[in-house]
Amino acid sequence: MTQVSTLAKAPQTSKGQRTRQKLVEAAEHEFAELGYERASVAGIVARAEVAQGTFYVYFPDKKSIFVELVDSLSVRLRRFLSAAVAGQPDRLAVERAGLRAFLDFCEQHRGLYRIVPQAEFVDEACYRRYYRCLADGYARGLKSAMERGELRKLDPEIAAHCLMGLTDMIGQNFVLWRPSISRERLIDQVMDLVAHGLAPRAGEVTNLPVRKSGPARAAKRASRAAAKAGGK
Repeated sequence: MTQVSTLAKAPQTSKGQRTRQKLVEAAEHEFAELGYERASVAGIVARAEVAQGTFYVYFPDKKSIFVELVDSLSVRLRRFLSAAVAGQPDRLAVERAGLRAFLDFCEQHRGLYRIVPQAEFVDEACYRRYYRCLADGYARGLKSAMERGELRKLDPEIAAHCLMGLTDMIGQNFVLWRPSISRERLIDQVMDLVAHGLAPRAGEVTNLPVRKSGPARAAKRASRAAAKAGGK
C-alpha cells in the first residue's frame, strides 16, 4: 500500500478514498506543471474541483500531499512493473519487459521527472525512500536470477543501481526529449548493452580507432621530437 504521510489523514469511507485520490491526481498535474514552489493548495483543489476546506480534511498542508504523491508514484510504478514482467521465462526477458513497461509508465506520467527530483529538497527521506524501495526489489530479483545461473555473479545492489540509472536516463532522453526514435530499436539497443556490455564480442570487427594510453602517447611524441631534432 501507499505509505501515507504521518500528517495525512487516511479516509474511512469509499467516498473519502475517492476524494483523497482525486486530490493526489490533481496534485500530480499541479506539481508537474508548476514545480513545488509555485504549486499551491488553491491550484490543487481547483484541478480536483473540490472545496478548499475539503483538502484539509485529508492533508494538513502542501508538503504532506507532495510526500503522499511521491510515495504513490513509487507504489504505482512498482506495481506496473511487477504486472508487466510476470510470467517472463528468464531474467533477460524480465529486463526487456521491465524496460518497456518503465517507458510506458513515463509516457503516462510525464511529470515523474519533474516531481521526484524535487523531493530531494522538499523531504529527503521521501526522496531516498522512492529509490530505496525500487532498488531493494530490483536487487532481490537480480540476486535470485544470479542464483539460478541466469546472470553473472555480481553484487546485486550495485547491479540494481547501475541498471536503474541506465533506465532512468533512457526514459528521460527518449520519452521526454527525443520521442521520435523507434521504441523497438531503443529497447533492442539497451538490451544488447545489458546482455553483452561494451566490450566487442569474439570475432566482432569494430571500426573505432584504438585510443593509446597516456604513456604510449607520450612515448610517441618523444619519438617524433627526437626524429625531428635528428633531421635538423
